[in-house]
Amino acid sequence: MRYLVTGGAGFLGSHLCEHFLKHGHEVTCVDNFSSSDGSNLRYLGGYEGFLSACLDVTQTPLSDFFDQVKFDGIFNLACPASPPFYQNMPIETTLTCVVGATNVLDLATRDNCTVLQASTSEVYGDPEVHPQTEEYRGNVNSFGPRACYDEGKRAAEALFHDYAERRNTDIRVARIFNTYGPRMLANDGRVVSNFIVQALQDKPITIYGDGSQSRSFCYVDDLISAMLRLFYADYKRPVNIGNPGEFTIKELAEKVIAITNSKSEITYHDLPVDDPIQRCPDITLAKETLLWEGPQVCLDRGLEDTVQYFMSELKDGRI
Repeated sequence: MRYLVTGGAGFLGSHLCEHFLKHGHEVTCVDNFSSSDGSNLRYLGGYEGFLSACLDVTQTPLSDFFDQVKFDGIFNLACPASPPFYQNMPIETTLTCVVGATNVLDLATRDNCTVLQASTSEVYGDPEVHPQTEEYRGNVNSFGPRACYDEGKRAAEALFHDYAERRNTDIRVARIFNTYGPRMLANDGRVVSNFIVQALQDKPITIYGDGSQSRSFCYVDDLISAMLRLFYADYKRPVNIGNPGEFTIKELAEKVIAITNSKSEITYHDLPVDDPIQRCPDITLAKETLLWEGPQVCLDRGLEDTVQYFMSELKDGRI
């Protein structure tokens, strides 16, 4: 089989590419490297059947660029996913979500193949319903600093729905909750990588707010497993994918300090505008529809693996 992964050089994208390559498939990775330094490609370059193209999905119609290639499946992961990145390029982020999704959908429609959209729990905004089910319509500020990502992903979901209805495109939509693991960028601004890098360097652990806000952290292997189950299932509506285990940000910081045996102290700063107070997936639909057993990696074990990765990065001078 031949798969296309947009955003394939990123954290999730590289893991997804490697899964297919390990199983003997051909993979084409498309990335413009606006939020990736390309280092994750070192895990993929040794496989036969791997191709990488530096390409902006908003600039080039994919059906023109791949006019001589037919894909058996497409995964649309192209979009910056961490707040510092997408807030620094809000227009580009919205265009990636909308124009990029349109180009991906046109290619999938041409090739008559399944296409999965990597959506996000951010479509729920700062939720007033807890935990969040797929029926909840969200509480998003369309004029806030996170709007480019939140509303961009909501618009992409609408495009996927309309392509399915009007052009019979075979779509899948995964609403991904906080994911962590090896291959995260040290400077991507996500809380797990921030805390681990700060702890390994004995720097102050930076908590925004009082630390009582909660998140649910899903290890990357569990996320990829569920995403693949969704891709091969015959279900065209959005599905939450994540770990329903809920922890406060302060609890996360304390776990990281303990695992790294760090001398770091916790410091507190103002909570950013529109930062959600609670975020936790209801994964009932995923379990019932995808026959997914749910996450298998607990937070402590996943953090240990992630810490080992960042220790190696530090040792090799990549941080």
